[in-house]
Amino acid sequence: MNLQVEQLHPLVLSVGLAIHNADWNWKNVNSPFTRLYYVTEGTAQIELPDGIHTLHPNHMYFVPAFTVHTNICSSHFVHYYLHIYEDHYSENDWLEHWKFPVEIEAAPFDLALFQRLCEINPHMTLQKSDSTTYDNNPTLMRNLLKNRQRAFCDKVESRGIVLQLLSHFLKHAQPKIEMEDNRIAKTVMYIRKHLNESIELEKLAEISCLSKDHFIRLFKKELGNTPLQYINQKKIEKAQLLLITEDLAVKEIAFQLAFEDYSYFNRLFKKITGVTPQEYRRLY
Repeated sequence: MNLQVEQLHPLVLSVGLAIHNADWNWKNVNSPFTRLYYVTEGTAQIELPDGIHTLHPNHMYFVPAFTVHTNICSSHFVHYYLHIYEDHYSENDWLEHWKFPVEIEAAPFDLALFQRLCEINPHMTLQKSDSTTYDNNPTLMRNLLKNRQRAFCDKVESRGIVLQLLSHFLKHAQPKIEMEDNRIAKTVMYIRKHLNESIELEKLAEISCLSKDHFIRLFKKELGNTPLQYINQKKIEKAQLLLITEDLAVKEIAFQLAFEDYSYFNRLFKKITGVTPQEYRRLY
């Protein structure tokens, strides 16, 4: 996997300390950002697609973006939280390339890193640790605005701390299974880099040096979806992120992602996420 450090652009949405007493219980949370936790006291559980994971003190936890999960807490529970996302102007979402462990034992200085991140970003603490209220556009937009207004030295230090925390998970991460057919891999990379454009099947077939029909068959064999299904999924995922991180009209987001038919964008968004773009923005 040919990734460079210069390609890593994690941005902070929120960071802080949360204290719970049997009130960290949220079902079917699904957000377009990655969550990191450092547990200091008590225990809780997270139900992920691969099963239920118990959270223990002095351990860190990683929940990938777009992963449906349920939080379960029946007693006293204290943890630091860090919500991040990859800059959507970046051409390569490197977090997608790795299968990260859900749990790792924290290093002796990890707690100090979380505490320092909170210290230099006091404005990014959530007022209420409730995913139905804090994953919403006004809260996130306020945090993002304050984030952009920070001193440059704080931005540099924050980026360094986030990368350091992520590096601990990377030590135990595994590259996601590489595609067997390099021709299909090239088209996937092209799609990810050109989500803001109209992507034609003929262009993808040309890149793969295959006929259109042969390309579609091989693509579905490698990824389990047709090229069009994959393109639409990635475009809607980017739309989800833009809806909560940019103060843009829904129609403008649709046009940014090269949807000429606004009604079609709305129908496709609801088909994939279960809600309309407007409802998604209100929910998150």
